[in-house]
Amino acid sequence: MSLNSLASIENWPVPTAAAGVVRADGTVLGTHGPLAHRFPLASVTKPLAAYAALVAYEEGAIELDEPAGPPGATVRHLLAHTSGLAFDEHRVMAPPGERRLYSNAGFEQLGYHIAKATDIPFADYARQAVLEPLGMTSTSLLGSPAKDGVSTVADLLLFAAEVQAPRLLDPRTVAAAMTVQFPGTKGVLPGYGHQNPNDWGLGFEIRDGKSPHWTGGSSSARTFGHFGQAGTFLWIDPDAGLACAALADRAFGPWAIEAWPVFTDAVLAETRGLR
Repeated sequence: MSLNSLASIENWPVPTAAAGVVRADGTVLGTHGPLAHRFPLASVTKPLAAYAALVAYEEGAIELDEPAGPPGATVRHLLAHTSGLAFDEHRVMAPPGERRLYSNAGFEQLGYHIAKATDIPFADYARQAVLEPLGMTSTSLLGSPAKDGVSTVADLLLFAAEVQAPRLLDPRTVAAAMTVQFPGTKGVLPGYGHQNPNDWGLGFEIRDGKSPHWTGGSSSARTFGHFGQAGTFLWIDPDAGLACAALADRAFGPWAIEAWPVFTDAVLAETRGLR
């Protein structure tokens, strides 16, 4: 099935782009572009890594509130960007739980912690726990679990269907992942400046009332997901009952700030009668 709104990616100033929309029941409402093209995900890696962490939690390998990362921090702090670690450096900038310091280093510490707890390299654990069970054969999480994933729109739609109707996790665990952790915490949303509050779940950013934002003006406050500096995003809107993935091969910048919200609003408007 095709959606006119998805075809608008042809107007994006990027060499290659692909996009797709999937409902909570797994029905793909539409796609556009090369669905099997493997794109660097940048920070859209984080939701995949977080899902693997939640599998490790449900398997009993780790606990969300056990120590991990810098002194005083826990797995939950690392997932919610409140460990106090710097953006790309393994140094402490604030006490745990005090500020929402978006941190690639925090997700790398999370990967180390899970690898140690399971005695399996994190990339292998994520593959066994998430990618293989979902049939995401074109996805890999080699390198940093914060930013080095590679995937396709086809694979991300499989993941987005899973998050909306979990099979690998208890739905209550996924509900926690889309629930604000450490409410009221201020911080910077990369590319969009200071947000008060800068709400985040367990590995997923939560839209709430943030402005400006990379989702649409018509996106519900419950929308959650992630975008990446590689020109990538995945959002899930529980109120709309669908998710959208879009991948491109041009770095995030003013073009994305302008194009993505318009695109999202068009998708939500077009699919309203199909839900």
